[in-house]
Amino acid sequence: MAQDYDEARPDVAERSEETLKRVKEMDAPNARTVVEELDEGEALDGPELPGAIVDDELIVRVLPQAADEFTCGSCFLVRHRSQLAREKDGVKYCRDCEA
Repeated sequence: MAQDYDEARPDVAERSEETLKRVKEMDAPNARTVVEELDEGEALDGPELPGAIVDDELIVRVLPQAADEFTCGSCFLVRHRSQLAREKDGVKYCRDCEA
């Protein structure tokens, strides 16, 4: 007797149908309720977005390149001298760019 390997096994088909039924029974939002929720949220928001940072400066301490570091001529990242792969015409390249 020939067997159709493309046909779903009965236990898998039953589980798929049960899952589909459960998903259909769920109280999922539809397009209308989503739009209503968005409209309600707009009234609460002012001219600023909630959680937004406004007029704050980011202060970063910039350190000069150390004596044992170099700037890669390809990726322009500052690397430790142990990452030096080669130097050509005074331009240094890191191992990552040479790989």
